[in-house]
Amino acid sequence: MAGKSDYFGLGYIVSVILAIIPVTSWICGAITRFMEGKIVAGLIRLIFGFTIVWILDLIFMIVKKNICRLLNI
Repeated sequence: MAGKSDYFGLGYIVSVILAIIPVTSWICGAITRFMEGKIVAGLIRLIFGFTIVWILDLIFMIVKKNICRLLNI
C-alpha cells in the first residue's frame, strides 16, 4: 500500500518509521497539528508528546494510518 499517510502526506512506511522514533514522532505530530490549524492540540503534543501520546500515535499509525487526534481544537 503506497497511499498517503498522516505525516506531511508522506508514504505509509516512512510515516510508520517516523512514528517509531519518539523524537520524530513528537516533532512531526506537533507540526502536523499546527499545520491543520489546531493550535491547542499542537501545544498539547509539544508538552505531552513523549508520554502516552507517542504510544497512541504508534498504534494509530500502524492500524489506521493516521495519528491520534485527542483534541479537535
